[in-house]
Amino acid sequence: MTERCLLADYHMHSAFSDDSQAPMEDMVRRALELGLAEICFTEHVDYGVKTVLNCDYPSYLAGAARMREKYGDRITVRAGIEFGVQAETIPQYQTDAQAFPFDFILLSNHQVGNKEFWNGEFQQGKTQAEFHAAYYQAIYNVMEGYQDYSVLAHLDMIKRYDPCGPYPDGPILPIVEQILRRAIRDGKGIEVNTSSFRYGLHDLTPSTRILELYHKLGGRILTIGSDAHAPEHLADHIMEVREVLKKIGFREFCTFDRRQPIFHPL
Repeated sequence: MTERCLLADYHMHSAFSDDSQAPMEDMVRRALELGLAEICFTEHVDYGVKTVLNCDYPSYLAGAARMREKYGDRITVRAGIEFGVQAETIPQYQTDAQAFPFDFILLSNHQVGNKEFWNGEFQQGKTQAEFHAAYYQAIYNVMEGYQDYSVLAHLDMIKRYDPCGPYPDGPILPIVEQILRRAIRDGKGIEVNTSSFRYGLHDLTPSTRILELYHKLGGRILTIGSDAHAPEHLADHIMEVREVLKKIGFREFCTFDRRQPIFHPL
């Protein structure tokens, strides 16, 4: 018998993240309206420039527990986290990953050397080729020293904040291949982040070419998330992305329980 298609969103934020105002319960109710079977909150933690705004772990985990108690008979609610790790902040994240019972950990890169991408500070003074190469190198450098995560979030996110316009995948594929090989070797995965549609990008995040490379290299652990910061963006284009993944050759995607992947047919 074919297993019923499970609908899940594995990247979402509530008011426990500094860039969202959405009550956690509003996100859960919207997920129920959409017929999702499982969701995972992934609140932001970025040690560095904005340390004071990081997620309050005890309050967040208590809130997730309340959602499970109230809605657990209708939807699975996981408590994940999104760590924006820099090489110099690895020790803080190692401590936090071991101290709190997260179901799922996204490894993100939002800044390098405390220079943010969203405001152009990191890109300033570099050519387009230079800041793309530096971005991926920073991710690889973190991976060499930090393995307390589940999947790599929005791997080519730098494209979202590129003031020069679209940049081809060709020049960065060698370092991306190193990143993907390292993730596979360490038993980690990547996500498809459907916010690419919301931001008007010309391809998926990561790109179709990067996803094809991950598949070619034997990557299996794959999550799908909307990166929603408000209820109206929840589960955006998830079904469309699943079809793209099937065309590439993927047959499964993952949810997580206590940091362990669970495979489901696409």
